[in-house]
Amino acid sequence: MAKPKLKARTKAAAAEATRDARGISKTVMDSAQQIWLAGLGAFAKAQEEGSKLFEALVKEGTALDAKTRKFTEARVNEARGNVESTLGQVRERSQETWDKLEKVFEDRVSKALGRLGIPGHADLKALSSRVDALSREVKNLGGKPATAKRPAAKRASKK
Repeated sequence: MAKPKLKARTKAAAAEATRDARGISKTVMDSAQQIWLAGLGAFAKAQEEGSKLFEALVKEGTALDAKTRKFTEARVNEARGNVESTLGQVRERSQETWDKLEKVFEDRVSKALGRLGIPGHADLKALSSRVDALSREVKNLGGKPATAKRPAAKRASKK
């Protein structure tokens, strides 16, 4: 088998190949330069848009914060009103309960004193009214009101 023979390059062909290689190299370099510039442009655009986006997010966050605070404050005030209302009801009920307990205690003490033979308020008031009436009758009859005499034991201790 015979080997294929390669054509010998001529100087003109070699020069043309070199020009083609330089053209391709220049095209690749130009494309790489354009890609690099496009990347820089994209980066600058992203920075610019990023700043705008950040500012927009801050603005929305501020609005949301104000809205949330307003909503929370309304709920807190509502809860405070409910607690105060409930507290008022509890105070009222506890006062009623305390009054009932006090009345029960007074009734039991009054009954116990009655069982021991100690006169109550009404008895003392009636007795005082009766003494006043008797004093008036004695005075009308012309007598001197009686002065209470001290018991002898007390007189002796004062000497």
